[in-house]
Formats: sequence, structure tokens, C-alpha cells
Amino acid sequence: MFDRTSCYVLLVEDNAMDADLIRHAIQKAEVNISLDVARDGEEALLFLKRWEEGTPTPIVILLDLKLPKVSGLEVLEILKSHPRYKVLPIVVLTSSNLSEDIQKAYELGANSYILKSIDYDQFSKAVSLIHRYWCGLNVHPE
Repeated sequence: MFDRTSCYVLLVEDNAMDADLIRHAIQKAEVNISLDVARDGEEALLFLKRWEEGTPTPIVILLDLKLPKVSGLEVLEILKSHPRYKVLPIVVLTSSNLSEDIQKAYELGANSYILKSIDYDQFSKAVSLIHRYWCGLNVHPE
């Protein structure tokens, strides 16, 4: 399904409009991308089971914090405490600018914390930069 020439991203986002904007911005930047979307924290954690069964892991996870069922901070904590998946880069992409959310995300192991812009062009540029860095410049473990 995925190969070394493609970039696989897991997006954890419950807002359908934000998910579509992110998908569009990433696909505009690169055609050779695989993007899965989890609509809530519980669905995001189901990917752990898939990965254990041999489905490739993403190069980066884009994680919203305000999620139904299981919060983004809980998802972050579970992933970063997993012996095998703790090295997966997780970029928190959220509208929360609360200092306690930012602090907690970094304490739990977030690799980056980016605020969603309400301006479409700025939001699209931010997503494009995230993609370019994590899928193009960053060297990730095999």
C-alpha cells in the first residue's frame, strides 16, 4: 500500500472541514502522499493494532487536541509511552493556544506544536511547511 517513495501521514482530526483543508494543502504540495484520517482519539488508537499487524507506520502524525472519545493529549501520551512507536514524530496541530495545553503536549513528547490559523492561505502554507519538513527534510528511523 505504501512505499519508500511516498510520504505516509496520519491525520487525527474530528473537524471535517479542517481535515479537508489539511488534505488539500498536503496533496497540493505533493501528489505522492498517503494520508489516513482518524476522526477521533479512539479511532487514532486503533492504528496501533494495524501497525502491530504489519501496516506501515506513518512518517508523521498530525494530531488535534480537542477530540471526542479520547483526547489528543491522551492519544499523545499513549503513543509516546509505547516502546515501539514513541519515536514517531507527532505534530500537534490545534486551535488551542492555552499555555497549559502547550506545556502538557511538550511534557508528553510532542515534537512540535502549531496553531491552526483561521486564514485559509496561512493555514495552507503552515500545513505545506509541516509536510515539506517532515516528509522532505527530516531523516526518520526505518
